[in-house]
Amino acid sequence: MSAAIALPFRVGARTLWRIRRQLQRVSLTLDQARSGTVPALPDACGDGYLIVSLAEASLAPLLADRPGLKPFVRQRYPRFFASLDLGFDAYLAGFSAKSRSTLKRKVRKLAERCGGTLDLRCYRTASEAEEFHRHARAVSAISYQERLLDAGMPDGEAALADLRARAARDAMRGWVLFLDERPISYLYAPAEGTTLVYAFLGYDPAHADLSPGTVLQFEAMRQLMEEGRFRLFDFTEGEGQHKRLFSTGEVACVDLLLLRPTVSNLAVGWSLTGFDRAVAVAKSLARHRTLEGLARRLRR
Repeated sequence: MSAAIALPFRVGARTLWRIRRQLQRVSLTLDQARSGTVPALPDACGDGYLIVSLAEASLAPLLADRPGLKPFVRQRYPRFFASLDLGFDAYLAGFSAKSRSTLKRKVRKLAERCGGTLDLRCYRTASEAEEFHRHARAVSAISYQERLLDAGMPDGEAALADLRARAARDAMRGWVLFLDERPISYLYAPAEGTTLVYAFLGYDPAHADLSPGTVLQFEAMRQLMEEGRFRLFDFTEGEGQHKRLFSTGEVACVDLLLLRPTVSNLAVGWSLTGFDRAVAVAKSLARHRTLEGLARRLRR
């Protein structure tokens, strides 16, 4: 069923404006992306489709199946994931020596600040859901993820009810990292079968020097591998150093707009494409100038 979806004109994390289209959103799971599944698209689609996390290898067969629609690739990115059945020692061995040393140093630094032992609490049952939600919301409200990206832990009774229902089915894990009995970082991962999904996270910027988000993720991966309940950790769409660091694999994916070729739809598609290209060129020029400036300073 199609719905009004706001398509953003975005520079980095900042959205300048949006254009709405009636689109059928199709999101592929990690297993579908890894297997190269070509989604079966429903016929009733309004202005078209927004397909998220489509494996690049599936792009050509999908377009061949829908020749009457105009494709616009919004972004290309690796969809990172981690295998949770490796065993933590084997997982850790996959990091570079420098990364292992850095991670252990960050864990040790925060543990020392906590009095010698990390205060990391895992929440998984329905009776724990309200406590987790309260602590996660306390961190989310002051995190840059919520303030700048509008990507904070959902609030309200509906969100809490969903959390309780997932916990009752053993279909979620939540973690909160505390310092002096105050929450400073959280991670919420709902489950799709045996895959945990990297959904909401945040940290208190006042403690950024302690790398609480990195420490929490590292210790959460240790717990998950020791538990053995889940098979994969899906870092979802979008690239980032954090995701790359903790992943064990990736799938090359695209977000694709497939639009009915009306004048207004084509104007939207080409406008988005032109804007994205202009932003990419501006970023490339900025990086080039930064490197030129660095080279000049090194030559002095």
